[in-house]
Amino acid sequence: MDDVHLGEDLEDKDPECTWEVKANDRAYHKQFKKKGFLCWRQKKYKSNAIHTAKYNFFSFLPLNLYEQFRRVSNLYFLFIVILQSVPEISTLPWFTLFAPLVCLLVIRATRDLVDDIGRHRSDKIINNRPCQILRGKSFLWKKWKTVCVGDVVCLSKDSIVPADLLLLASTEPSSLCYVETADIDGETNLKFRQALTVTHHELTSPKKMAAFHGTVICEEPNSRMHRFVGSLEWNSRKYPLDIGNLLLRGCKIRNTDACYGLVIYAGLDTKIMKNCGKIHLKRTKLDLMMNKLVILIFMSLVIASMLLTLGFTFTVTEFKAKHYYMSSIPERSVAMESFFIFWGFLILLSVMVPMAMFIIAEFIYLGNSIFINWDLGMYYEPLDTPAKARSTSLNDHLGQVQYIFSDKTGTLTQNIMTFKKCCISGCIYDSDDEHGTLRKRNPYAWNPYADGKLQFYNKELESLVRGQQDRPVQEFWRLLAICHTVMVQEKDNQLLYQAASPDEEALVTAARNFGYVFLSRTQDTITLVELGEERVYQVLAMMDFNSVRKRMSVLVRNPEGSICLYTKGADTVILERLHKKGTMEATTEEVLAAFAEQTLRTLCLAYKDVAEDAYKEWEPEHQEAALLLQNRAQALHHVYNKMEQNLQLLGATAIEDKLQDGVPETIKSLKKGNIKIWVLTGDKPETAVNIGFACQLLTENMRILEDKDITYLLENYADKNDHQRVFKMMTHHNTALVISGEFLDQLLLSLRKEHRALVQNAVVDEATQEPAVSVLDFLQPRRLSQMWRNFGPQSVASKKGESPEARRERAFVDLASKCQAVICCRVTPKQKALVVALVKKYQQVVTLAIGDGANDVNMIKTADIGIGLAGQEGMQAVQNSDYVLAQFCYLQRLLLVHGRWSYMRVCKFLRYFFYKTVASMMAQIWFSMFNGFSAQPLYEGWFLALFNLLYSTLPVLYIGLFEQDVTAEKSLKMPELYVAGQRDELFNYSIFMQAVAHGTVTSLINFFVTILVGCDMSKTGSSSDYQSFGVLVAISGLLSITLEVMLVVKYWTLLFVGSVVVSLSAYVIMTSLTQSLWVYKISPKTFRFLFADYNALREPSSLLLIVLSVALNTLPLLALRTIHKTVLKRRPKEEEEFPTEEESEEPAMRHLRRGIPARRSSYAFSHREGYANLITQGTILRRPTPTMDEVYVDTVCESPNPSEEDVPLQNKDSTFNPRKISILAKKRRQHFGKGSQEVVPPNTSSQTMEKQAVIYIDNQSSVPKKLPPTTSGTSGPMLLSSSEDQVFYSVPSQYTLASQPERIDVRSSSRKGPLWRGSGSSRRSQLEVPTEQHSHTSS
Repeated sequence: MDDVHLGEDLEDKDPECTWEVKANDRAYHKQFKKKGFLCWRQKKYKSNAIHTAKYNFFSFLPLNLYEQFRRVSNLYFLFIVILQSVPEISTLPWFTLFAPLVCLLVIRATRDLVDDIGRHRSDKIINNRPCQILRGKSFLWKKWKTVCVGDVVCLSKDSIVPADLLLLASTEPSSLCYVETADIDGETNLKFRQALTVTHHELTSPKKMAAFHGTVICEEPNSRMHRFVGSLEWNSRKYPLDIGNLLLRGCKIRNTDACYGLVIYAGLDTKIMKNCGKIHLKRTKLDLMMNKLVILIFMSLVIASMLLTLGFTFTVTEFKAKHYYMSSIPERSVAMESFFIFWGFLILLSVMVPMAMFIIAEFIYLGNSIFINWDLGMYYEPLDTPAKARSTSLNDHLGQVQYIFSDKTGTLTQNIMTFKKCCISGCIYDSDDEHGTLRKRNPYAWNPYADGKLQFYNKELESLVRGQQDRPVQEFWRLLAICHTVMVQEKDNQLLYQAASPDEEALVTAARNFGYVFLSRTQDTITLVELGEERVYQVLAMMDFNSVRKRMSVLVRNPEGSICLYTKGADTVILERLHKKGTMEATTEEVLAAFAEQTLRTLCLAYKDVAEDAYKEWEPEHQEAALLLQNRAQALHHVYNKMEQNLQLLGATAIEDKLQDGVPETIKSLKKGNIKIWVLTGDKPETAVNIGFACQLLTENMRILEDKDITYLLENYADKNDHQRVFKMMTHHNTALVISGEFLDQLLLSLRKEHRALVQNAVVDEATQEPAVSVLDFLQPRRLSQMWRNFGPQSVASKKGESPEARRERAFVDLASKCQAVICCRVTPKQKALVVALVKKYQQVVTLAIGDGANDVNMIKTADIGIGLAGQEGMQAVQNSDYVLAQFCYLQRLLLVHGRWSYMRVCKFLRYFFYKTVASMMAQIWFSMFNGFSAQPLYEGWFLALFNLLYSTLPVLYIGLFEQDVTAEKSLKMPELYVAGQRDELFNYSIFMQAVAHGTVTSLINFFVTILVGCDMSKTGSSSDYQSFGVLVAISGLLSITLEVMLVVKYWTLLFVGSVVVSLSAYVIMTSLTQSLWVYKISPKTFRFLFADYNALREPSSLLLIVLSVALNTLPLLALRTIHKTVLKRRPKEEEEFPTEEESEEPAMRHLRRGIPARRSSYAFSHREGYANLITQGTILRRPTPTMDEVYVDTVCESPNPSEEDVPLQNKDSTFNPRKISILAKKRRQHFGKGSQEVVPPNTSSQTMEKQAVIYIDNQSSVPKKLPPTTSGTSGPMLLSSSEDQVFYSVPSQYTLASQPERIDVRSSSRKGPLWRGSGSSRRSQLEVPTEQHSHTSS
């Protein structure tokens, strides 16, 4: 981030840097075009308006019709409608199929339109968000959609970044800006971004920003969230840019009053939008299967029509000779007659693919979606949020899910850290106030600094603290108050802590309530109030956290002059650095194990007294390491490690990362339903693993494989001599994978559309690894090799001709599918989507993704089912999801109850519909054998038209909407029932063939019993005409399928009985109407069956015939089903293939744990490296405010913008005023004047600057005044520190109060280095936070 002059050939060195942005120059960007579709040219620089919807006004009709006719069934129906419109071959009126087809298309189009209108509304809300854009010489309120590349934007605290911005300046010291990226990468700790020094100094007012015409040359828009390469060219100089200078769209500004940025990427070009992916048309497994079944049925109909046509060809001559009336038909050749007969049969049999089935299915999907919306069991009362089905076509998919991909932050957790327990000197102190009764009486009322929010209270510990006799207890709380990077403010006489992570805030707040109050800090001091006594500690060194060190230390000199080192960190690194290990240390280890079992996040606390001689010997080494230009991190790590030895253990803290309600129970239940759960998060591995144990996704008996283990296994995947039984072993042993984004970036090469990122993660620790880690890594290959040998060879089931990347991906998916859990850490939004795509590609399973933030949108779109949680991370996940829930625990009810019911209902509906269609329509084929293959319909035309729409609709609709095999309570208690959907047991090709066979038998019985018995009946005088015969077959078929549905339904309810009665009554009414005399007179050709039912049913023998047919169809089948169920009950149940969590390890697995500690570390600390450097360099600290006669400020948000001389004096308190002195000692302080500033040569250290000379620039002061040797906590002047490449010349700011009392020097006089000088009257920044009085002038 330092500004150094680069050569003019910078562009040539990086050919990717072709994106050019000129500040405050919209006309320049509008002239560039790029090639679009065909000859269409589109703008290269997109506007900031986003469009996530699928359709617009012009594209809806053609695009929706295209998507609908991708369904084979719709193409089939369209083909039949075209055939029916030809009079020569039509056997049914064309409108009998055309009208239902239009109805079906309209229903589906309306559903898609409603879904897309929701996306348009979401886009409109986002595009119309307000922000301040520089217009002329003032900032005006505009909408997000009006932001363009090259604009300068002003953002205030808690606002969301509207586009990818280059940070130009901020109201924080050194133009720092703190951002929360939980909505992008899932990390909960704050990150800092910093402007270039040159823009920090020069762009100090809106007038100067309006005159800013720098040019940014950077890489083209891409999806790499953690990488940015570019340069700023301004005033004939070039300054390098990286991701640390960039504010990404979707970030939230925290702890920063105002910041200013230059728009680099806008709208769909932003990195978060590049990661959002496209909207995919989601189809269920049953829907895709129906496409294949339609093709299969159509081919069967074509074959049947050809066979019937052949029958006509061979018998037509004989048939015409036998039946004299056929000679009156106009003569055609046999070939031509056969041609028309073929198409006639195809139209006649087309009802075998019933249009009504698809129409009724739409209503079934809609009804089940409404039931989800109405379910009070998924209603979250605190937020008044019900469950919502935003998609109505995926309900049956909810019953077939095998993989769940879940976000962590905000999905599994509430992101609330609570101080739960602590252990001091081996004694556990639990809260005495679990139910909150004591908190109502405020047990910390004795402490004026207590905030009253701490949920932890222990009376015994309180008495020890207030007694001040137990040194370990004192040092324990003193460590928590000193060893951190928290910043403090005073607002309304209250201390406000600003922490980079919620963990640190919880620890410092706990110390505050117990009387050890962190009051303020300066670059080299930290001030506490210990039980009412103010004490100032001189900070000699701060040794920051990183992911390798896993600890933080602060070396301080107390007011008595002695030196002490305070260290907190992971138990694995603290315990091995202890001076001795006695009973107390052993007890603490047992306590840590107990905390780990309770899934609490632990930190070990230790300290040691450092002798003056030892410090004097160590301090030069520290200075030397800090000044190195190469390998500085490794050298500092070595020096830190030397100091952090022979520690004395104080105890441990236990923090609870609160899960959402019911998460462990939900995951346990879903795992019993054979659903695999993967957690995909942008957070650190330690945090993710700790949450995995907390929500019972991981268990203590699991073997956890990490990147190196997986890499070794994948490298041996294709080795036929020594491999592969390990994959079989995975099904019998609990195994979990914990993998990183960097590993996935190397793995997912064949799925990526762009080149692999050169730098996947921006935060890379340069420190060397700990020795203990190296030992474990050395032993790991030997253990894994032993794993291969123990389980022997096994053939590799990979496809021939696969690329090495594809084989590696397949091997990874095979390995992961055998594991009980998979956790992916440090992954980007695009990597989340690629993981989901990888599983879909190689496993062919139904996947579900659930998340609550914008970083989950791509994953939600890619999965077969996307669920958005209506949480606190915004509504982007909700607007792009298929279903909306308020809590993760409702996923259990959504899948196990509604999902399983929907799948079971749709499967029963499809099976029964195919059965009843075949049972009624196959009689047409049998009838063709008796009518000379003339394609004459057997049934009345109106019976064919109304059979599927009215006569048999309501019972089928009841099955699809209300059928239940077990109640909701039993579904939740027996998750194992869910497996049926995963295995496609309720509807598959076998079930389909059974339905067809059953329907064929029913049609044979109905037709041939009627024709055989009818011949004997005709001899006794009963009517045996064609119409009566058709009526008897139709009634026999209708009653047979109605009785079948009564046997299929699990429970007879009043609603079901009513549906049956209404259906049969509709047949009676409609038949009486269509066979009446008055409609026959209206159209004899349309209503040909005059009194056919009356003539047939008036004979008692006809009624007996119907009863006989129904009995032959029902009784044998009922007997077979009863026998089948009896046999199944006597057969012993087969054991499940998937293991239970309680399954113990086999002896062969025990040796694999050799070298792995028996106690699991529950260390998980959310912190980012770098904040200690900001403190020790003074970059993060504020400067004193000049006197009021110096305050002449440009107003940021005034419109129109006056000149600098016209701005009136303003005397307002800053919201950023840090705490300078103790509230207890305010009246005792002396006010000092301003001192001069001296210029000394800069130092080049960027790691630790607490012992360096500090540089100040004085532009205005001419009369220096002396200050006391020590400045106050955060009221001291902005210290000019330097980094590796460039000195930061900091400008004093006006954001603190004019009168700044200084703290008395309590530091030892033996301290090395020059005394700190006071601040003089200096040039100051004119940036100011927008004030409320100007808001009325904004647009």
